[in-house]
Order: sequence, then C-alpha cells, then structure tokens
Amino acid sequence: MSLSTEALPSEAVKRWEVADIFREFGEVYRRDNSVPHVQRKVMQAITVCRTSYLGGHVEKCNKCGFEQHAYNSCRNRHCPKCQCLTKARWLEDRKSELLPAPYFHNVFTLPHELNPLALSNRKTVFSILFKSVSGTLLQFGGNNLGGTLGFTAILHTWDQRLLDHIHLHCVIAGGALSADKTRWIPSAENYLFNVEALSLVFRGKFIEHLQKVYAKGELDFPGTIAKYATPEGFSALIRALRAKDWVVFSKKPFAGPQQVLDYVGRYTHRVAISNNRIVDVKDGMVTFTYRDRKDNDTLKLTTVDSGEFIKRFLLHVLPVGFMKIRHFGFLANKSKKETIQLCRELIGDNTQHPERTKKTATELMVELTGTDITRCPCCREGTMIIIMEMPYPSRRAYSYSHSGYKDSS
Repeated sequence: MSLSTEALPSEAVKRWEVADIFREFGEVYRRDNSVPHVQRKVMQAITVCRTSYLGGHVEKCNKCGFEQHAYNSCRNRHCPKCQCLTKARWLEDRKSELLPAPYFHNVFTLPHELNPLALSNRKTVFSILFKSVSGTLLQFGGNNLGGTLGFTAILHTWDQRLLDHIHLHCVIAGGALSADKTRWIPSAENYLFNVEALSLVFRGKFIEHLQKVYAKGELDFPGTIAKYATPEGFSALIRALRAKDWVVFSKKPFAGPQQVLDYVGRYTHRVAISNNRIVDVKDGMVTFTYRDRKDNDTLKLTTVDSGEFIKRFLLHVLPVGFMKIRHFGFLANKSKKETIQLCRELIGDNTQHPERTKKTATELMVELTGTDITRCPCCREGTMIIIMEMPYPSRRAYSYSHSGYKDSS
C-alpha cells in the first residue's frame, strides 16, 4: 500500500514504540519461542529504557519551581531511543579524520542464499564479510592506485521490511598513501574501481574464508541448513555461490566532507527500525512504513502480526561485543592519528587540526536539535536543576544492571 507523508499519523495520535510492542506482546513471544539470552537482554533493555527501572533524577526549575522526573536510558545499541547522542559523539570524532579529497560509497551484499547460514553463525560469517570486503578494497588500492586506501565499513543486516539483507556500507577516501609514505596518490574525481571486478574478487575471498572455517569445524548447521553439514552438501553450496553474480553497488560520489558526515551519521548508528516508522498497533498486528526500493523508493505500509514483528526485529541483534563499525587501511585505529595528518600534509593541507574537546550532552543536543534540554519546559526561562537522585531498584528484582547495557559499536 502506497501513501504520502500527509497520510502518516499527526502528533495528536498515539506514537507507538518498539518498547510498547515488547511490553504488550513480549511475554507471549518468549513463552512460545526459543529466544537466546542475548536477544532476551535486548528486549528487556528496550522495555525498561527511560523508566523507573533504570533510576534517574528529579529536576526543578530555578525560576518557576516546576518539577519533573528524568529517567535513565538503557544505552543498548539496538534501542531506537538511545542512538542520538552516541551518534553525535561518534561524528565529532570523525570530523577531524576527513581529508580534502573526494569520497566514494560502495555497498557489498551477501547473496540471500547465505542468509540462513549467516544468521546461525553470526559472529563467524559477519567477521568473514568484513575480512573479505577489506581485503578486496585494500587489494584494489594497491593494484590500481599503488598505495594503501583508507575506509570505514558499516554492517547492516536488514532491509526496509526488517527481513534479513546482510551488507556492508563502505565510505572510501578517493586516494591512497604510497607504500613508502612519501606521496598521496589521488583517484579520479568521479570514479574509483570497477564494480564487476570488485564483485569477482569479493566473491572469491569470501568463499575462500568460508571454506577455511568449514574445514576447521567452526560452522553450525541447525534445522533447514543441516544439509550443508556434509562435505557433499557444503560443496553444493559453494558451487551455487560461485555460480551467482555477487552484488557490489557503487553510489554517486559524495559532494564534499559535510555530505560524507551527513551520510555516515544516517547509517552508522541506525537500528533495524526507528520508532517513528511504527504507524499503528491494533488487534495484535503491527503496521509500519517502509521504502520500496523496487518502486522508486515509494513510501508504503506493511502489516505483520506482533510475533512476526518481534521475530524480525530480533533477527538483527548482533553478537555481544561484535564491532559493527570498523576502520581499515590508513584509517585503522592503531595508526590513524599519525597517518591522517600525514595524508593531509601530502595532499597539501598543512592545517593543524586541534584535538577534539569532549562536549557535554547538553552541548550536543543544542547542536543537533537547537534545543537547550536544561531549559524549563514550563516557563521557558528558568534552568532545570537536579535536586534528587532516584536509585536503581533492587538488583534482585531487576537482573540487568544499567552498565550492563552499554555495549560497543
């Protein structure tokens, strides 16, 4: 069903959240389905986010005396409400890493035939994906440009309808640092690498890594993919993968550093679905919006039952501690402080970029929204002052500590 933005609910209509769906239907879903511990923790974190379960504080206006409760957030990376400040702080770090060079955007997608295996072996297969993509791009940087590329790769596992669609977004600087670190080798302004050639090398590297972990016995084959556990079954899967054209998509180059930041900000800390896409929850059914890529990104509605919605959302819970954003080449964490400044100087920009100062949550919110979150919402003149802390409830009553939800991206 297509719709215009005017057809979406107004502010006066109840705004549903993923947390509401978990509260109303989560217990039944857990009872009727085998839910891994990591997914249960995500459900619990989102359910109690910004509620009294996590404690908080009482604020009072220093002018009119208005009081309000402010509850702590869960800080879980899968929570639709907890990514705003995390994203803002991450982007502050990235500003100092941008070079005066063109930037390119490639997307590497796994064939859907691999989805069942990937979802049953998330950490192993996702790691292979990063390794294959980074190896492919670094190889092309060395062969085609004669140096080391610098790029950031971001893992996404979903499509607009929350179905499994595993792919890496790569933001790539248009140039390479020579092996002896004495030259910056620029790419063409509007062209980086041939996507057909990239896809062939990507496919070859991924299959090679997959065969190695299979030979070591590091893959599980539950349920419908049990047929791949035998050498004959696994060989048949490999043949099918070799016969497919793997998709590497090259988007239009970015117009400048600010566009790079705007784009990266949209993609890095995105979760499977944002709360503003949930239109209605009624009679056990969940209706949400999606962009139909096959129909010119037309905004449409889809409705699924609550159990299916929860199942789809939980498909995209990452393994504990798994890093979904990674930097490679001259942007690798171990050396980028020196190599970024070196690249900048070799390009001809001798500007010394100052060390980033850590901004407060209030400062970041002003930059993001133009709103001072300390301003009194009642009189609009006073400042909200914390007058009392509200501690956590008993840990026996609530098994997950606040710090336990803070996981890395």
